[in-house]
Amino acid sequence: MSLMPYTYFMPTRVECGNGISNKTGEMISELGIKRVLIVTDKGIRSANLLEGIEKSLQAVHLEYEIYDEIEPNPSDDTIHQGTNYLKQHKSEAVLAVGGGSSIDTAKGIAAMATNPGHIFDYEGVGKITIPPLPIIAIPTTAGTGSEVTASTVVTNKDTLFKLAVISPKLFPILAILDPALTLHLPQGITAATGMDALTHAIESYTSKSASPVSQGFAIQAIKMIGENLTKTYFVGTDIESREKMLVGSMIAGVAFSQSLLGNVHAISHTFGGVFNIPHGIANAALLPFVMKYNLPACAEQYKDIAIALGVDVSGLSTRLAAEKAIEIVIQMNQSMNIPLNIKDLGVSLDYLPKLVTDSMRSGNVLRNPRLTKAEDIHLIIEKAYYGALNEM
Repeated sequence: MSLMPYTYFMPTRVECGNGISNKTGEMISELGIKRVLIVTDKGIRSANLLEGIEKSLQAVHLEYEIYDEIEPNPSDDTIHQGTNYLKQHKSEAVLAVGGGSSIDTAKGIAAMATNPGHIFDYEGVGKITIPPLPIIAIPTTAGTGSEVTASTVVTNKDTLFKLAVISPKLFPILAILDPALTLHLPQGITAATGMDALTHAIESYTSKSASPVSQGFAIQAIKMIGENLTKTYFVGTDIESREKMLVGSMIAGVAFSQSLLGNVHAISHTFGGVFNIPHGIANAALLPFVMKYNLPACAEQYKDIAIALGVDVSGLSTRLAAEKAIEIVIQMNQSMNIPLNIKDLGVSLDYLPKLVTDSMRSGNVLRNPRLTKAEDIHLIIEKAYYGALNEM
């Protein structure tokens, strides 16, 4: 954990409660906004998750259009088409309803509605100069935490590279957490997004850029996710567990928006870009291998994580206690039928040189607790491919 000066900045207003999305129109109207673009996907529309939100907009005479062309690992084309659609309808704000792909796309649209050029021009940190249109986010999964973060991730369809645009201007102004919208998530999506949230919290807690503030949020997120993820997986209609997962995911987002992440995300983004593998599943499968690689650099933190995940470490050495954290992550993956290797995800080692190069391009490598070189990324991917954790 850094002893250097640090900044904590999280301007997003968060409203949480069962059924609270039915007050979306009222909350947006209070902001002085009269016309919004809803950014979502066709699955959300077909599941009727917009019904209560639309009624709330209509109740306050708030005009809206719907852009529902969002795909997993959204591309620059999706963002620019959405931007054109927004300008055509003269929307004043962007309302994202969905998972991380919808919220990330909404951020990109809001930014490009006011800034010139191409979204790729803003890759990196702090390059957005003109404030985007206001962003309101309603997550329908408990995973990405994008509703409280200052970043968006975009796939370049030509190079298959997922790049990050990071700016404090990308924080949504309002996040609405309604567990009712997550009640009917399929088990697979519950598992993938939940492990994404856990990965956010673990990587934030061990980040070289961590602070006492970010670590406080991260360890609480780990505890909440550890206590509730498998509950929501096996009993999806448990509204209390669903709400706690939404809050845990949000808190993890607050944490990593301050600290950034590590090698899991550096590598998993390449899997999304090249193989279109769901982000959360890629994170889950990689997490034990990156934790094993990082163990020499952060055993104390992994001991804390083991305790937060409910492990009794009394009488164990720091090293053995830290290893328990890795073991319980593996157990969580197994219980939710997540592969214990990346070969079963569809990763091909034929792309290994590109995967290594693209991973090293990520700024997350610089925040990883253990110094990482290209050959280390190569090793992690290779061992994860074969599921050879004991060989690391």
